[in-house]
Amino acid sequence: MSSPLLAVSELTKRYRRGGQTIAAVDGISFHIEPAETLALAGPSGSGKSTIARLLLRLIEPDAGHIEFEGGDFLSLNGAALRARRARLQMVFQDPLAAFNPRATVARVLGDPLRVHGIASRRERPRRIAALLERVGLSADLATRAIHEISGGQRQRIAIARAIATKPSLVVLDEAVSALDVSVRGQILQLLLDLQREERIAYLFISHDLGVISAIAHRIAILDAGRIAESGDARAVIDAPQSAIGKALVAATPKLTRTSMHDAS
Repeated sequence: MSSPLLAVSELTKRYRRGGQTIAAVDGISFHIEPAETLALAGPSGSGKSTIARLLLRLIEPDAGHIEFEGGDFLSLNGAALRARRARLQMVFQDPLAAFNPRATVARVLGDPLRVHGIASRRERPRRIAALLERVGLSADLATRAIHEISGGQRQRIAIARAIATKPSLVVLDEAVSALDVSVRGQILQLLLDLQREERIAYLFISHDLGVISAIAHRIAILDAGRIAESGDARAVIDAPQSAIGKALVAATPKLTRTSMHDAS
């Protein structure tokens, strides 16, 4: 039996706040298989975004282990960490905050190609055009500044940047929550298409159970830094067993079932 793409065990992160120690992430364990989508759901403050930052090594855990592509991810530093990070990318909720808003689209997409030595200066315009087309955008957008394009276009740019390094796993932190409903559906469909064609796995962080039911294979529901319940996404959403799961379902108006999940 093959090992999972990502295996997290007993991951812990504590903060000091107002003289007290708070466990933002409290002994979390989960795994993700290749080309699978695991959703993390939970109320604000449940630890979802802290887990994302720990996985990307933007912050360091106090305890626990992260195995990624068969190796100890937490033991990597310097050039070895930068090289492995090419395989683990992130899409944030607000790309306008994540990127320099005055940078051009070409600059945003060219940076990972340059940093990771993927394309020479001469090759980059062609690779950038191909990335834009891959996410359903015109190559003409390359000369536009990030602040000049729409929110939906910016999120497509963020996805294009994430896949530029051919990752095996992309972490999406509330990546569609700021988009209107019609654009949200288009972005979800793009993510499903990329997963099917490129065999990318996703850690999909969201408070929206309707969106999760459309894209995720499995779900883990968080409460105060711990996993309250986990399992098949639709089964958990249809019949949650934990108090926090029941509360999340009750707070979600008319969960939409779409054909997008089946398209994957």
